[in-house]
Amino acid sequence: MSAVTAVVFDPTRDSVDARRTRRNRRLAMLAGYSILLLAALTYVVPFLLSAVSAFKADADITAHPTRFAFDHALGSPSLHGIRGLKSSTVNFPRWTLNSIIVTTSVVCGRLVLASLGGYALARMRFRGRQLVFSMILIVLGIPHIVLAVPQFIVMKQMNILNTYWAMILPMLFDCADVLVMKQFMEQIPVEMEEAAALDGASRFQTFRRVVLPMAAPGLLTLAILRTVGVWNEFLKVLIAVPSAPQLRTLPVGLASLQGQFGQSTPWATMLAGALLTTIPMAIIFFVFQRYFKQGLSSGAVKG
Repeated sequence: MSAVTAVVFDPTRDSVDARRTRRNRRLAMLAGYSILLLAALTYVVPFLLSAVSAFKADADITAHPTRFAFDHALGSPSLHGIRGLKSSTVNFPRWTLNSIIVTTSVVCGRLVLASLGGYALARMRFRGRQLVFSMILIVLGIPHIVLAVPQFIVMKQMNILNTYWAMILPMLFDCADVLVMKQFMEQIPVEMEEAAALDGASRFQTFRRVVLPMAAPGLLTLAILRTVGVWNEFLKVLIAVPSAPQLRTLPVGLASLQGQFGQSTPWATMLAGALLTTIPMAIIFFVFQRYFKQGLSSGAVKG
């Protein structure tokens, strides 16, 4: 006589398991959002504190550096920090103009050189191509601080220190940009270029009229990233213009305010300048964030 095992369906137990699974998912989601919120606050809170402190009196900032509330007894809120940007010792408009000139020149030059270099490595087959690619990877592994002294010596030998060229040339070429454009252009179908060649287009015409329009999301994403990076560059500008205060950009100019007024540091002025320096980059990111996400999703900045 064979034994028959009966499988009994228990709807109660099944519903309990389903509720437990849903509860675990909600807890995991809650934990994930809590971690993301904590990470966001880590970045947002210092910025908000700086924005509030820009409208405090220097005495209030010194007495309560981490407090969001204003101390009216110490003269807060105040426009002292904003007015300080117009003083004789703070050349904020000139620093802004210098930042615009350097950022525009470097970003435009980088996009041209990166697109040309990336296309050459992605599509052209020439002797020494692998060697060039290996050298680019090697340079990527060298810390930027190690190259600071050699760059200073070269600029001194070229007699371009304390000029715009000293700020622009060292930042004009970046190996990472070439690799980014190389990877993006490798995803463009070769058939598009072959069709243009059959129509009689030269290599450069194919690059300009076919490849570049299709690489527009990658170029725009790269432009946004490099604009923020060059706008906030400090070390290379500091090395390039050691004795030309009129050529300082915003980060170097604001940093130079510390110690200019004897024992008193104009914290409100520095924070107001930092706030005004951040606003253009925030506007650029929020205006072009749709294209930025499109470039990321299409693989423009992988690796």
